[in-house]
Amino acid sequence: MRQSINSQKSAMAYDYFSLVEAAKRWAEQALAAGWINTNAAQQLSHVNAGTPDTLFDHNGSRPLIVAFMGGTGVGKSSLLNRLAGKAIARAGVERPTSREVTLYHHYTVAIRHLPEQLPLAQINIAEHDDESRKNVIWIDMPDFDSTEQSNKHQVLEWLPHIDVLIYVVSPERYRDDKAWRLLLAEGGKHAWLFVLNQWDRGQTEQYEDFKQQLHKAGFAEPLIFKTACAESLQDDEFTALESTIGSLATEHIVKQLEQRSSQARKDELKQNLQNAGRLLGSDEAFQQLPVLWHQQWRLSSTVLRQGFAWPIQQLAHHYADHAADLLSNPAAAKYAAADVKLSLWDDWAEARFDDALDEFIGNADQLGIPISPLKKQLSALCEKAPKIVQAQSELAARQSLANPGNVLHRAFLKFMRLCEIILPLTAIGWVGYQVFIGYYTSSMTDAGYLGVDFAVHSSLLIVIAWLTPFFILKKLKPSLEKSALKGLNRGLINAINMIDGEVLLAIENVSNQHAEQTRQLSRIIELCRVADADQQPSIDSNSPLARMLID
Repeated sequence: MRQSINSQKSAMAYDYFSLVEAAKRWAEQALAAGWINTNAAQQLSHVNAGTPDTLFDHNGSRPLIVAFMGGTGVGKSSLLNRLAGKAIARAGVERPTSREVTLYHHYTVAIRHLPEQLPLAQINIAEHDDESRKNVIWIDMPDFDSTEQSNKHQVLEWLPHIDVLIYVVSPERYRDDKAWRLLLAEGGKHAWLFVLNQWDRGQTEQYEDFKQQLHKAGFAEPLIFKTACAESLQDDEFTALESTIGSLATEHIVKQLEQRSSQARKDELKQNLQNAGRLLGSDEAFQQLPVLWHQQWRLSSTVLRQGFAWPIQQLAHHYADHAADLLSNPAAAKYAAADVKLSLWDDWAEARFDDALDEFIGNADQLGIPISPLKKQLSALCEKAPKIVQAQSELAARQSLANPGNVLHRAFLKFMRLCEIILPLTAIGWVGYQVFIGYYTSSMTDAGYLGVDFAVHSSLLIVIAWLTPFFILKKLKPSLEKSALKGLNRGLINAINMIDGEVLLAIENVSNQHAEQTRQLSRIIELCRVADADQQPSIDSNSPLARMLID
């Protein structure tokens, strides 16, 4: 910020400096994360943390800093020259515009820290040895209404370092719009004196009109001095102006002005932070995000499932034809599917998913939620969603092909496989037993052997015992295509649920980020709100200083 900040400066000034730095750091990261826009960030990053106190290296009191401010041709430089008794400000050199800052101070006063980003070549420093003016530094600032932007920049850079602003107008220029807007913006941060210069050309109606304008600006009883650079006017009040400034150059009043200006600037910083905070969105709006997404995803997932019906059938047929490869060599099956361009997630699905996210983001925008952080969280899902659908559908298809049918079906088929072995063996065993018994019986008696009928019947028994379970297994074998179709549908449902969970997780992350941004901002605002009541100046309402402050 500056070349150096002395560690012994007042705690009040340091507190404000710390608040400004904290606000700038917050604004920088909030802008980078997309929580606030560029205008809000610039409003905070361009805050000048300078104070009158930071111009000096000192352990005790400092001079009162008084500046002449006004438009082109009102005679600011002439007033400073009249005060100095010589031409120190360049009045009349480049009329009608003053382009430089003139500092007029006692030679023993050391100004260590000039405001940054000011052209040093346009700062004119003049010294004097008048002890009666030792406690006042006079500054003549450039014409604020000049068309040159550098003039306005210099004025704005110097304003935080000023205790008392002498607002100089002329009878022709007292309604100057640019300088008047500056007065309204800076009103609470300074004490104000008003000079109606070139009064030798003025009228009472102009004075009363100017006074009325100051009433509207917030000055109950403004101090207005009528001056004339010609010094020929009998009721010229330049001496009264100088005397009033001299009465303010005390350590007590300087401290009062410091405290009042610091609090006014804290209040302004707090207001800027609160304005930025409104851009973050409300907690209630973030609480509505999951509900909004559920409503949106319920409709979008229904459309996706309907659109996936045909690709799932085609993919199920392909998986049925390549079931062996899918189970034993997944890579080969994957390449085979790619060769025939079978995929659930195609351009149509991508477009529907993007539409769902866009619709959701649009609804969030209508709730006043910053959409940039939300977009950053959701953008990764555009690449992740196809992978989730592919992985879940393939996994479920493998599981279905590895275990086709339901539990009862698989148990019955297992029983039939067992029967396919046991029944033929049982029939063969029975036939063999009958053959053995028949042979034994025929050898012991004269009875005939088993005969042709037995041979035919026993053969039929063995064949039937084998063919029956074989036929049942063949007819009741689960369809691989149906199993793959069932698996793919189950995998699609799992994928849709996983995508839903990923979006909800992204919403939760954004909500947590919002809570952290709000916490950081609230902490800075709270520090701005804290005003040391015991340090707040008590200003006598009848004192000249009270008349110089906006109510």
